[in-house]
Amino acid sequence: MSGSGTVDLAVDVGSVHLANPIIAAGGTFGYGVEFAQLTDLNKLGGIVVKGLSLEPMEGAPPPRLVPSAAGMLNAVGLQNIGVRRFIAEKLPTLRQFRTHVIANVFGHAIEEYVGVIEQLEAAEGLIAYELNISCPNVACGGAQFGSSPQTAAEVVSAARRAAKRPLWVKLSPNVTDIGAIARAAAEAGADALTVANTYAAMSVDFRTRKSRLGNLSGGLSGPAIRPITTKMVYEAAKAVKIPVIALGGVEKPEDVLEYMVVGASAVQVGTATFADPKACERLADGLRDLCKANNISRIKELTGVFQA
Repeated sequence: MSGSGTVDLAVDVGSVHLANPIIAAGGTFGYGVEFAQLTDLNKLGGIVVKGLSLEPMEGAPPPRLVPSAAGMLNAVGLQNIGVRRFIAEKLPTLRQFRTHVIANVFGHAIEEYVGVIEQLEAAEGLIAYELNISCPNVACGGAQFGSSPQTAAEVVSAARRAAKRPLWVKLSPNVTDIGAIARAAAEAGADALTVANTYAAMSVDFRTRKSRLGNLSGGLSGPAIRPITTKMVYEAAKAVKIPVIALGGVEKPEDVLEYMVVGASAVQVGTATFADPKACERLADGLRDLCKANNISRIKELTGVFQA
């Protein structure tokens, strides 16, 4: 991996070729267009847009965000404008950028997942879908599909039949055996896995005797979860032959490389963007310097080199 001073940051997530491994995570970067005046979208490897449903959703009641030690809890509740408005109002602007766009898809039933994909199939400007079977902040339409190998396989199989584009599947960490869920999703037709969504958590105020969130509970994210997610990425990557995308607490270029060493082909960045809208751009720039300092000429050669 020693090089002559040049660094190739390009990575492949299956058939999807990214200029670098930094992807803005779904639900933390709006529809991408909102950040166009704040950061250079063309410096990102990819953007996962807010989760899209068949019909618009209002989401959870406020407050939706609560700070936590080394992270935060969120309960946004998958608020979105619906897939049709996304295609008409957001996608045309996104097509102006070089950065690959991935549509995050969810539903309250398998038929709704399929319906969203069918709407997106005719639209130009998307490189892949990310199937959300893991959101802990809604009563239905999220984590229940990713809670067992059987239900995961059912929704992935249905989505696979509807989708011509690559299909990524976003897994939940709130399971007993991430490897079993990963294998079920891969066998059902997933092209890649995102590991993982937020961890089910609560924050309560002893003064009011109530939740600090509008919801009873939310999802914990940020650097506090990174060591746990690192183990999950390692276990998922061992369990399947398809690519794994790491998601959880990435703040520094070193975090990216550590995830890649345990098996990730790319990473998604979420919570860091709330504190710094340019976090993804900063990480992409910092990766090049870090690789140069460590004589790494091709970053994708780091994937899966962990020595147990």
